[in-house]
Amino acid sequence: MSVSAGTAAADSATADFYWKWKSRYVVAGCHAGDYRIKASTGDGAYVVSEGQGYGMLIAVMMAGQDPQAQTIFDGLHRYNLRHPSQNNPDLLAWAQDANCNDILDHDSATDGDLDIAYALLLAHKQWGSNGSINYAAEATRVLNAIAQSNINPTTRLVNLGDWASLLKQDAPDYYYATRSSDWMLGHFRGFIGHASTDWSQVLSAHQTVLEKMQTTYASATGLVPDFIINANTTPRPAPAEFLEAPYDGSYSWNACRVPWRIGIDAAISGDTRSRNAASLISRWIRGKTGGKPNSIRAGYQLNGTALESYNDMVFMAPFAVAATVDSGGQAWLDSLWNQIVSTAPTEDYYGDTIKLLAMLSVSRNWMTP
Repeated sequence: MSVSAGTAAADSATADFYWKWKSRYVVAGCHAGDYRIKASTGDGAYVVSEGQGYGMLIAVMMAGQDPQAQTIFDGLHRYNLRHPSQNNPDLLAWAQDANCNDILDHDSATDGDLDIAYALLLAHKQWGSNGSINYAAEATRVLNAIAQSNINPTTRLVNLGDWASLLKQDAPDYYYATRSSDWMLGHFRGFIGHASTDWSQVLSAHQTVLEKMQTTYASATGLVPDFIINANTTPRPAPAEFLEAPYDGSYSWNACRVPWRIGIDAAISGDTRSRNAASLISRWIRGKTGGKPNSIRAGYQLNGTALESYNDMVFMAPFAVAATVDSGGQAWLDSLWNQIVSTAPTEDYYGDTIKLLAMLSVSRNWMTP
């Protein structure tokens, strides 16, 4: 389902916001020709691997609009190569300060690794691999590292980062944990046939745990928690302060991306399991808000009780992607799109970047390998 505004208007709005986003967040690295995405997350991290992955996705998908897109993409990739994880050098250390020094443990975060690999596959499709960077070979290198260090060999689910793969004996709660916002179903589908793992098995494992979490803990809402533990036995929401915050077992600042991650796979692949999961969430939030985007709140308990009294773009924009597969949601999709487009940049890296990625998805500019 597309927005009623039409393809040309959706493309124009997406391109307009891209230029605003680029001017705020695409900055030079510390070496000539390098680029990085300015995240400034507040814990000393000026750059995070998640942002580098987002930047690469955006650059390759905006190549038709921005003549500098490949230059930016290559500069982001070169920056990444200078910051290998201490656990697996083919993955990216997840955080650097403003002076390009690795900080905060020097290990990887799975979401950044996955987006980088996917973006490299898209770059091969967009530009070929006969130039200064062999994108296909780089994608294979990163995918092999993900298979080795980011996929739990027992559950076939993504872990929290390459550091978690080392904790089977010392901290099994973290070894068998997974983050719902890393369940990138479309990525796993796009990885099939690439590198040394069975990505169809990985895709199926994530769809199964998604169904279990929705059925067991959120049958009315479809919401999933930020973090899931006991994935090897009986998956359940993580307790408070499991890794990041009091709301680690709720639909909060990580899981807010889930409607986008599963919604884009549902929209492009038509997969029944993905469509059912995304549609359940969309129908619930549409009813919860009475079709009013401004009534979305920044986080929910799995039963649908709001965690906060305010709205935020990172919660609003992903719901628009899920709405594209909601059979009764045309008016809801249009309302969401109009609200997203009319909202000025937030000056917040996370909100603005998720907004742009959602706009690329809803405007049908999302690419697959």
